Amino acid sequence: MDRYSAELLQPFCEREHMIDAPSPFIVAIPARYGSTRLAGKPLLPIAGEPMILHVARRALAAGAKEVVVATDDARIADALRDCPVRVEMTRTDHASGSDRLAECAQRLRWDDDAIVVNLQGDEPLVPSSGIRAVAAAMSGGASMATLATPITTADELFNPNCVKVVMANDGHALYFSRAPLPWARDAFALERERLPEEIPFLRHIGIYAYRAGFLRRFALLPQTALERAEALEQLRALEHGHRIAVRLAPEPFPAGVDTAEDLERVRRVLESGTA
Repeated sequence: MDRYSAELLQPFCEREHMIDAPSPFIVAIPARYGSTRLAGKPLLPIAGEPMILHVARRALAAGAKEVVVATDDARIADALRDCPVRVEMTRTDHASGSDRLAECAQRLRWDDDAIVVNLQGDEPLVPSSGIRAVAAAMSGGASMATLATPITTADELFNPNCVKVVMANDGHALYFSRAPLPWARDAFALERERLPEEIPFLRHIGIYAYRAGFLRRFALLPQTALERAEALEQLRALEHGHRIAVRLAPEPFPAGVDTAEDLERVRRVLESGTA
């Protein structure tokens, strides 16, 4: 955050100080065995244990009233047999993690007003404060909530595995993309190795919160062209006219595991005992 002036992020940061402690919330972790980049990703070993176990422990440490892992593979369920979380076996044909969790919401009969935090199964370094922050962001009137953190390098901005979010002055998302957004037309016409100082580029953090009632309705919405093009499920909500509240992560939020390089980075951190 050192790159950004106080004026750029002042409205954003002022909202963070107004966030109250979250109401009781559920953490639900979608974990499918198949992956386009890393086969069997939830079971890949990190510091001698499967990735999904690290994620489940982080969810428990956040103080959730219930932690549920929604999976489509018995091997993932078996890896959690000694962990105090609930495992729900779900269908294999879900298009997104939210769709998988909607099946859980229906099956477990969560109350419509229950706050559900969707924590991706490939976030073994997720800070507990981030889980609580996204749950607390549901205190407003948005259909969904998510987190963001400043982008500090051009390499990160131009990386399609880094999802960018552009937000309005009222703290709601305007758009999410794998492309570099917003596009600094004049600055990037001169060079693309450095980020212009006057623009607060934001990395989207793939953690969501919603009420269980909206989660069930969301799964019934048809997929949209933008969602399919970008492979970003949150665009389905935006295209159907729903608001997504965006909050700044309260502490550094390391990127999850999308690639083999990410996996090695996370392994180094957890094996060193620094996280």
